[in-house]
Amino acid sequence: MAIPPQVFPPRKRRPSAGAFIPPKFSDQRLLQSLFLLSQEISSLKPLQFLLRRNSLSIIRKTKILAILFEELLKKPILVLSPTLLCFEEMYLVLQRIKTLLEDCVNGSKMWLLMQSESIANNFHELTVELATLLDIFSVKEVEISEDVEELFLLLRKQCSQAKVFVDERDSSLRLDVLTMLDRIQKEIVPDNSKLAEIFDFLGLPNSLSCKEEIENLEDEVQNQKDEKAKSDMIALIGLVRYAKCVLFEPLTPGSDSKTKKLASDANIPADFRCPISLDLMRDPVVMATGQTYDRESIALWIESGHNTCPKTGQALVHTSLIPNQALKNLIAMWCRELKIPFETAGDNNRTNGVIKNKAALEATKMTASFLVNKMAASQSMEAVNGVIYELRTLAKSNSDSRACIAEAGAIPVLARYLGSDVGAGSLNLQVNAVTAMLNLSILEANKTRIMENGKALNGVIEVLRTGATWEAKGNAAATIFSLSCVHSHRKLLGRKTRVIKGLMDLAKSGPPGPKRDALVAILNLAGDREAARRLVEEGVVDMVKEMINVLPVEATAILEMVVKRGGIMAVAAAHNTIKKLGTLMREGSETARESAVATLVTICRKGGAEIVAELATIIGIERIIWELMGSGTMRARRKASSLLRIVRRWAAGLDGDFLEGHSTVATSSSSSSRVVISV
Repeated sequence: MAIPPQVFPPRKRRPSAGAFIPPKFSDQRLLQSLFLLSQEISSLKPLQFLLRRNSLSIIRKTKILAILFEELLKKPILVLSPTLLCFEEMYLVLQRIKTLLEDCVNGSKMWLLMQSESIANNFHELTVELATLLDIFSVKEVEISEDVEELFLLLRKQCSQAKVFVDERDSSLRLDVLTMLDRIQKEIVPDNSKLAEIFDFLGLPNSLSCKEEIENLEDEVQNQKDEKAKSDMIALIGLVRYAKCVLFEPLTPGSDSKTKKLASDANIPADFRCPISLDLMRDPVVMATGQTYDRESIALWIESGHNTCPKTGQALVHTSLIPNQALKNLIAMWCRELKIPFETAGDNNRTNGVIKNKAALEATKMTASFLVNKMAASQSMEAVNGVIYELRTLAKSNSDSRACIAEAGAIPVLARYLGSDVGAGSLNLQVNAVTAMLNLSILEANKTRIMENGKALNGVIEVLRTGATWEAKGNAAATIFSLSCVHSHRKLLGRKTRVIKGLMDLAKSGPPGPKRDALVAILNLAGDREAARRLVEEGVVDMVKEMINVLPVEATAILEMVVKRGGIMAVAAAHNTIKKLGTLMREGSETARESAVATLVTICRKGGAEIVAELATIIGIERIIWELMGSGTMRARRKASSLLRIVRRWAAGLDGDFLEGHSTVATSSSSSSRVVISV
């Protein structure tokens, strides 16, 4: 078998705190709490598909207890001292019963099936504990009606005679699932009728219920401690995902609004996104330049041979990566508030889990192949839109899914739905198609596949230029950014006028989200000299000047990179931004001030005395620089120190000591007239 029974150890339970802490109540208060708790359990519905008899039995027993507690509460004077410990322990047992029932109802049905024998034992153990407490309780010491006493004695007898019950149908179904996983591992496609029978029995009748089941299974992966069990649990995710696509109509945006959010569907704060992948950071790390990236993305960047910071273009003095634990905690809190799955430091993430499990990988291949074939054969726009949305979601899940989708031939088929004619006919279809392309491009091998497929690349560029919605244009810009992370691709994209114009137009006129996507892509392209020159010709410096007050960090980073790579023309164009950068250095956020001072250092070194003279006319410039040296980030302090040296050397007429690539020597007449505004 692919997954023998013993690899599913009892999961880490999630009981309430009260389940383990004996209550310190008065006699009356304890009895009231027992009555309310037993009523709450009695109102729960028994499990509908698995372990139904077990849950029904324990709920019925709790109903009898509720009758007993209600009878005791009717007594005007009640002293429980002789039986106080018994009732305190009973309170804990009832808490555990409630937790077990809620856990079974709210958790994964597939996990419940795999754990059916273990859960049946849990129900039995709680019944045995209840029997022990009922034996201790002396019903003769309290005056209750004969009817209630008769019910109590019946309950005690039932609890003492209870045996473990495992439904043969549950065991048979469990064996069917394990057998199916074993066959998938051997690359045998599951029988659809058998698959439908299993999912019908589990109460998973449509795509929406399957989506919820996948999310519940992903939660279970995090609750498992055994690495092998985690891997095998992900095989179940692969099976459910395959069944969801094969058995049911695909979901479309809006039809699954009641389920938990994915990070991709949420409005992720800019500081939580990795500048490389644009995805939510799972393991943020700080590199030598002080910039934060997701570990997986920046590690791949460094392994690809880059020795610069992707965001600032600075050369790296070292490649050590320091965990940004504070940011990680903030991201985790944000995810919990929005109910978005988030893998913590010790977790075995989904990508690794899929790689380690052959059944999961083969299920992913089958799912991708089925969806791509269905997409290619679909005739109606509505049908295609549903399939592409499923591909978009699958491509978001992990690297193996991206690889399987591309290997199934999805990229050239997706390219058909990127044209302006598609956007005019179906807004969602174009958005889903370009977003699926974006998700696929995260994988390094897929970047090359897209770049080598002329229709796919031209389709992305067309969406960037003429997309029917801002969302489509923004995701096209994000795709350009993703593709340009490879140096050779960056050179090619930077020489395409349509790419430059499209990004510039989006940055100028788009709403905040797409505008930021365009600016980040422009920053990446500006790392190439030819692209920087083209950007300057298209007016990127004037655009950045307008953007400084809106998106200061991105705008100043672009300006710094363009001045570094764009030559004399870029330096001349940057002259008009000096005063804005000075204002930003005084009034901006911590990150914006850092970017502003770094950009000013670059412009002054490239531009010479004329640029420094313009900077020196800013009132109180030395005070501003001194304040940044005392309160800025580590990088901001270094850059502020450099800028102060530049200003003072300019004032002393020592131009050659700070200019980069210039041999200007100051004359005595010019140097004597230089004055820096004092602090």
